[in-house]
Amino acid sequence: QVQLAESGGGLVQSGGSLRLSCVASERSIRTHRMGWFRQVSGKEREFVARINWAGTTDQYGDSVKGRFTITTDSAKKTVYLQMNNLKPEDTAVYYCAAAPLKSTNIDVAAGYNTWGQGTQVIVSS
Repeated sequence: QVQLAESGGGLVQSGGSLRLSCVASERSIRTHRMGWFRQVSGKEREFVARINWAGTTDQYGDSVKGRFTITTDSAKKTVYLQMNNLKPEDTAVYYCAAAPLKSTNIDVAAGYNTWGQGTQVIVSS
């Protein structure tokens, strides 16, 4: 069973940077793609970015393109989300997620079957 654990959230001023980390179980490397989502209370979970473990294919949500970068370190079984030029509207709980390789719906939350516990990011103006 795939297990995920995020870390790295916190409070940052507008224009600042944070790096989120997600440590995954060994099995996910062979069987899943990885993604980051975020959610504000009362709203649907929003796609942020996704990547394969080889790091050769990535995709970003429109609201974060050019500011966020998703990368992997297979040796450490870790997926990172580098967030630069943060804005108050980036404030949310950020979730790491894993989608089975057979999943075709990988730009929406429904395509992912395993989730981390979430890490809070707060961007002050």
